[in-house]
Amino acid sequence: MEHNLAVGLDIGTTKIVAMIGRKNEYGKLEILGIGKSKSLGVHRGVVNNITQTIQSIQQAVQEAEVAAELKIQDVTVGIAGQHIRSLQHSDYITRANSETVIDEDDIDRLINQVHKLVMLPGEEIIHVLPQEYKVDGQAEIKEPIGMYGGRLEANFHVVVGQVSSIRNIGRCVQSSGLKLEGITLEPLASANAVLSQEEKEAGVALIDIGGGTTDLAIFRDGIIRHTAVIPFGGNVITEDIKEGCSIIEKQAELLKIKFGSAWPGENKDNEIVSIPGLRGREPKEITLKNLSKIIHARVVEIVEQVYVEIKNYGHEEQKKKLIAGIVLTGGGSQLKHLKQLVEYITGMDTRIGYPNEHLAGDSDDDITSPLYATAVGLVLDGLKRQERKKVELQQEIESNDEELVDEDVKEKPAKERRSFLDKLTERVKDFLDNAE
Repeated sequence: MEHNLAVGLDIGTTKIVAMIGRKNEYGKLEILGIGKSKSLGVHRGVVNNITQTIQSIQQAVQEAEVAAELKIQDVTVGIAGQHIRSLQHSDYITRANSETVIDEDDIDRLINQVHKLVMLPGEEIIHVLPQEYKVDGQAEIKEPIGMYGGRLEANFHVVVGQVSSIRNIGRCVQSSGLKLEGITLEPLASANAVLSQEEKEAGVALIDIGGGTTDLAIFRDGIIRHTAVIPFGGNVITEDIKEGCSIIEKQAELLKIKFGSAWPGENKDNEIVSIPGLRGREPKEITLKNLSKIIHARVVEIVEQVYVEIKNYGHEEQKKKLIAGIVLTGGGSQLKHLKQLVEYITGMDTRIGYPNEHLAGDSDDDITSPLYATAVGLVLDGLKRQERKKVELQQEIESNDEELVDEDVKEKPAKERRSFLDKLTERVKDFLDNAE
């Protein structure tokens, strides 16, 4: 596979998407091929049938390969699902010598200490995100490197997940004949695809409404502050329509997409849609008002749960205000009048997030749909990873050429302080290699 290509694999509850992309000469993302298949072995973001998931992955990958006329080898995979939770944690280290300045090694030591937190059985830390530092009690320090001080402490946002679920995803990818290039948290991938830097600075909550889960990522001052995965998504709405109208799932899904609205007041009482009965039975008549009442009840529940998480982050405090409000993305964000309902419940400015922030101008309308936000984010992530690898190789060659001690000290930690997902990827790869 060419070097400047990356493949994102979004393993969702309703669909699996494989997307091949590369950077064009303007630094924008050009999508070469996209493949999607119905996801059969995944429930609420967690693999529950390995064989079916492998088949779905292979189908999506094959479709993308045909479209791009390329063979796929390495993929960047997103993880989400109901097993992900996050917590806030503060930790500190005491430095042996306060006469020297704080460097990357001190920060590594502090972050590694967070990794010793005791988790529930089967859980592992996926992400440790420093929020702000304190040096000798002086608070609100964004970058402590180069400062003097004896005690270095920080607040961390720690994301935790079930390691077996992550390994199962790794297993499916490997058994599909692919190589796991990287693992990324899906809310972070979607955020990369649809949010602008200004929004992340001002404070924004990204809500990604998928089929099985709704992911939340909150940014402020350019740093991710809070993440959550709520184990409900578009599928429960379909389920409710199916039960409430006594129709089959396929019809419920179509009804939701074609006529569904999150705001019951929009429909007149006399608007009726007729659904063919099963095998010679009478057709069913359903009023659109009833349909939107069913949808409204469930959507309100999902949005309120997300809003509880936004409040948990501390949105009410002046310092933590999210000025850019809410951005909705994912397939579920295409529900009519959802934006108005979210604004009504939360009182926050809301927009629908399309992943066209980084896409080349001539991209298909299909690709710029919120449905593909996560896949676009994963491709971007894969490209970033490759750029970092190139830089590292370059650095290694340079440091081997000239034994510049100072340069070495400066450059090496940048390599060390890699995202923990990279380390996790390594561990999952090792595990899979040894498990064969």
